[in-house]
Amino acid sequence: MKKLFLIISILTTALGFSQNDSLFEQGNKLYNDGDYAEAIEKYETILNNGEHSAELYFNLGNANYKLNNIAPSIFYYEKALQLAPNDKEIQNNIAFAKNMTIDAIDVIPEVGLSKIVNGATRSLGFDGWAYIAVVGMLIFVVLYLYYYFSYSTVTKRITFVASFAFLGITLIALTFAFHRYELQKRDQPAIVFAEESQVKSEPNLRSEEAFRLHEGTKVQVLDTLNDWKKIKLTDGKTGWISSNDIRLLKTF
Repeated sequence: MKKLFLIISILTTALGFSQNDSLFEQGNKLYNDGDYAEAIEKYETILNNGEHSAELYFNLGNANYKLNNIAPSIFYYEKALQLAPNDKEIQNNIAFAKNMTIDAIDVIPEVGLSKIVNGATRSLGFDGWAYIAVVGMLIFVVLYLYYYFSYSTVTKRITFVASFAFLGITLIALTFAFHRYELQKRDQPAIVFAEESQVKSEPNLRSEEAFRLHEGTKVQVLDTLNDWKKIKLTDGKTGWISSNDIRLLKTF
């Protein structure tokens, strides 16, 4: 019975992939024929089937861009960048899409020690720093054992210094790994989908308006309270926006 269930599961998965491939090809044909709205329907059907890829999000961004759908085009380009952060074509297209947005928000650059530490931390992902930590610890153990069992004074000195050097590298890598994890955890970007949204000073409709945002603007979500999201802009401004007015980028 278990074997039968496994076979059925494999066949179902294979059929799902085949169906999604067919839908993707249909969407591409519709896009090339200029039927952008119908192409979007095909691509979104693939998303609803649970398949996600940079290429799929990129095509969705392109189709929405052709229809001047500002927020969806930026949203899907951003999703594509999450899966392929070094893709130049995606980076170029999202730059064009952002030119359609209304809000001109300054960017406050990082300075001082924070800039150096965060820059170094972001040079590798969490897995990369964790890998360095594991390798560093293994080398430390090997060198320390070699030091412990060696009879040569010169060898002992060299292996002792080298082993603790790798221990230091391990500790630094672990520190960067956990800092990278915290940066990723705090990074909760979202795109404004409302044509115009009032950002409030407090999470209720009776509070004063802090500022207004328009579709396509990217924000950082800091907190959630009921149907409100506390957001922060790249210029440092904060406020509360209706959860219905934005879409989080890190949800798949």
